[in-house]
Amino acid sequence: MDDLETRELRYFVAVAEELHFGRAADRLGIAQPPLSRAIRRLEHRLGVQLLDRDRRGVALTDAGRVLLREAGTALDAVAAAAHRTRRAGDPRRPLVLATKAGASHELLQRLLDAAPSEPGAAPVEVLLCEVGEQAGLLRSGHADVALMHRPFDDLAGFDTEDLRVEGQVAILPAGHPLASCDQLTLADVSDVPELPIARWPRLDGSYPDGPGPKVRTQSQLAQLVALGKTLLVIPASSRAWQWPDHVAVPVVDAPEVTTVIAWQPSSRSRAVAALVHSAAGLSDTALAASAS
Repeated sequence: MDDLETRELRYFVAVAEELHFGRAADRLGIAQPPLSRAIRRLEHRLGVQLLDRDRRGVALTDAGRVLLREAGTALDAVAAAAHRTRRAGDPRRPLVLATKAGASHELLQRLLDAAPSEPGAAPVEVLLCEVGEQAGLLRSGHADVALMHRPFDDLAGFDTEDLRVEGQVAILPAGHPLASCDQLTLADVSDVPELPIARWPRLDGSYPDGPGPKVRTQSQLAQLVALGKTLLVIPASSRAWQWPDHVAVPVVDAPEVTTVIAWQPSSRSRAVAALVHSAAGLSDTALAASAS
């Protein structure tokens, strides 16, 4: 039988990440012998060797590397299912909307103002996060809906409704010569040696190569811009968080950015549907239609 239990997947992940049975057992809070037996049983049931064991230690086989990747996804899905189930069982819970701090501020404010009047609406709790975190919050069940941005955010697997299309601006130190320009191009902002573009971490935590400073939060980025250490190009509506030491200049050839509201396609929540409907009524398309 190929059915896998979450317990044995957690055991395997601990060993695969520690590459040491003793450390994995300590991490799991169990003795080493039952952990070793559990991994042996798992290998026997799957009919493959997951780990190479010798005097020098433990190493993953090709099959083990596949299971480590798949096990992480499976455990995350199980945890998310449990979290969403608990939340669905609480009739008093608010709807959690995740959004990048400082992004789409005016649209978010209008949505929060309009949402209570929608039939089936629930109270909305805003969960502010850093760049790229909305997808993980949606998948884990810690958020019900999210405001996200195409083409920057990971929208794979979500249902979405387009809300706004906008251009981008460069956020520059107020004293820099480019800050006095009426408009800029991508070539202008990509070739400023004294202001290398900041680098955000990839999904795996690593950083792309480049001279720009490594950042993890928008507050770090804002201060680095104010200090004259970097610049950034962002959607025009995100400039709401800019400091007095910053200047925003339109970047005329930067790709347009689409703000979307995203949710899990499996959602059957009436409150989620109500919030999405309210957001759709605030979209650029809806506003244009009402004005014509």
